[in-house]
Amino acid sequence: MTYPSVISSKNARKVSTLPAGLDSLRMPEHIAIIMDGNGRWAKAKGLPRSMGHTSGVESLKNTLHLCSDWGIGALTVYAFSTENWSRPSEEVNVLMTLFESVLKRELTNLKLEEVKINFLGDLDPLPIALKELINESVELTKKNKGIRFNVCTNYGGRRELVLAAQKLAERSVKGELDPSCIDENVFASELFTASEVDPDLLIRTSGEKRISNFLLWQLAYAEIHVTDVLWPDFNADALKKALLDYQSRSRRFGGV
Repeated sequence: MTYPSVISSKNARKVSTLPAGLDSLRMPEHIAIIMDGNGRWAKAKGLPRSMGHTSGVESLKNTLHLCSDWGIGALTVYAFSTENWSRPSEEVNVLMTLFESVLKRELTNLKLEEVKINFLGDLDPLPIALKELINESVELTKKNKGIRFNVCTNYGGRRELVLAAQKLAERSVKGELDPSCIDENVFASELFTASEVDPDLLIRTSGEKRISNFLLWQLAYAEIHVTDVLWPDFNADALKKALLDYQSRSRRFGGV
């Protein structure tokens, strides 16, 4: 599967095959997704949980394809949280192996189709081979001009905020930063997402109505769309419904 090349910005978008009903001028620049429901999808079909994760990868590839094709500038997904280490070791091993195999298989396409991939989170605890592949993929695609694809791996929103505070404190202790100069922009510059615009839209699948320690700072003004669709079943129709919901909102950012 390949990903269409799209160069996108808020002022100019290269959009192809946008579904009827969607306004190309009101598309979100950045979508974040909590991909939930893989295990329940597999259980409902009498399959092992690993098959749910494998099917979820196909949904992710399709969603990235659609976002790129429809002119979305960035897609950030919650792939593995800091809390996910508490799952059975067998499932964690399956996920790590799946991450590695999928990234290895898709890296050439990501490069050719101008996808710029990045990984957000504390990557140190990951298997060495996976970390090496992550570094290779980031380096290989860093100059790409298409959709920005952010994969949150061993990511926790509270942990991200704590790390940012620690970095600012260290700079202050060294005399490099006056504490009185710390504002929202300075704080945001120490987050994993420092080079990315905040998400306009958060999509959560499987009907759960919580953000699960995901992008706690960045989602401050994001519109939230919850769908009962389990992640492996998330498709073009589900994405279109989320975007139509987004475009029906009046975004005032605290104003009137």
